[in-house]
Amino acid sequence: MNKIRAEENPLSQDFDIKSLMKFAFPTIVMMLLMGLYTIVDTIFVARFAGTNALSALNIVCPVINLIVGLGTMLATGGSAIVARTMGAGETVRASQDFTLIVGAGVLLGAAITVLGAVFTDSIIWGLGASQILFPYCREYLFILLLFTPVSMMQVLFQNLIVTAGRPGIGMALGVSAGAANILFDYIFMVPLQMGIKGAALGTGIGYLIPTVAGILFFAVGNGSLHFRKPVMDISILAESCTNGFSEMVSQAASAVTTFLFNRTMMKLLGEDGVAAITIIIYTQFLLTALYIGFSMGVAPVISYNYGKQDNARLKKVFSICMRFVILASIGIFGAAMAFGSPLVSFFAKKGTSVYEIARKGFLIFPFSFLFCGLNIFTSATFTALSNGKLSAVLSFLRTFGLIFVFLLILPELMGVAGVWMAVPIAELITMVVALSFLYHNKDRYHYA
Repeated sequence: MNKIRAEENPLSQDFDIKSLMKFAFPTIVMMLLMGLYTIVDTIFVARFAGTNALSALNIVCPVINLIVGLGTMLATGGSAIVARTMGAGETVRASQDFTLIVGAGVLLGAAITVLGAVFTDSIIWGLGASQILFPYCREYLFILLLFTPVSMMQVLFQNLIVTAGRPGIGMALGVSAGAANILFDYIFMVPLQMGIKGAALGTGIGYLIPTVAGILFFAVGNGSLHFRKPVMDISILAESCTNGFSEMVSQAASAVTTFLFNRTMMKLLGEDGVAAITIIIYTQFLLTALYIGFSMGVAPVISYNYGKQDNARLKKVFSICMRFVILASIGIFGAAMAFGSPLVSFFAKKGTSVYEIARKGFLIFPFSFLFCGLNIFTSATFTALSNGKLSAVLSFLRTFGLIFVFLLILPELMGVAGVWMAVPIAELITMVVALSFLYHNKDRYHYA
């Protein structure tokens, strides 16, 4: 009977370390490749459109953070609900809720496109663009806003395909999207010489691949999840938003802190400082992609066993995850310290002001990788357990609350070094809080 159930839904199997890593591996690879593609995208901009265009990417990054945050909020919060419902054996209702969540994402994306297009100029000036950076910001943001509904759908599908028990397909979609992004970046920016507009078009077209493939995958209806006529249950959307709110908090906080980083570096070092912090932020996304991909990959397993009330399997999965996070944190920190300077040289030529600023930052910033893995996994775990409140607290602390305070204080005391230290100190304090949350809730959720 258990074998039959495992064949029907891969989430129901008794995972050991090998099978869990095998299940999460496609999502990890997908996130790593997405991080790599983002880095390559940024390198194209730096090399073929200039460091001012690179700075412009970071100026408009808060808008992108908010869009991704809304999509991820629905995706992760909705995924927990759908996986929990599947674990309870209500497969029809799970598909109905899934369809409702996707439809809400499409409508939300369309609304953002309309409002964003109308207020593009006001948004850019409000984000602190200089006269020099404004035209670059406008060209990039306006085009990207047109692809917002597609962007929302690709975030939803990449998460929910994992929930459907097909992480390999999710990985293939992520690889295809990233490859298309790089290909079109090259075509638009090198032979066609479209500058930063080409980067925006390449990114937008990259969104289309997982979106179209996701529609086809869920329309066929051969898997455990597929499109069904939804039940218009507002409570499902409300719970999705509430449960996934930590991810929205994380992205919204990243938007604000990116704005603060940009403002601080513009004040201290001008456009070159903004370009340097752009390199650090985008590189951070690549190096934290392992944690994010792993957490996304195992979250449906945690949700499923929680919904099934299988405490033994939940404890086993959680123990494996904690060991992986600790080892990965040590490895990523070592890699960042060893290869920071070569990585920076891909964006800016050695000897330039931007290179020197970013290189010095890489002597301090990587300490954050020792702590952020546990914070990311713990936040994702509480989301998977339908405790969006605790997840949101952790996301708020590590991505906004503490960084906001340290960015106001440390640069005044230490100059640019204070900018680089803000994130590692925030992650360290958040890790202490995360461990406290895990300890005090172990009897409630039975993961330890």
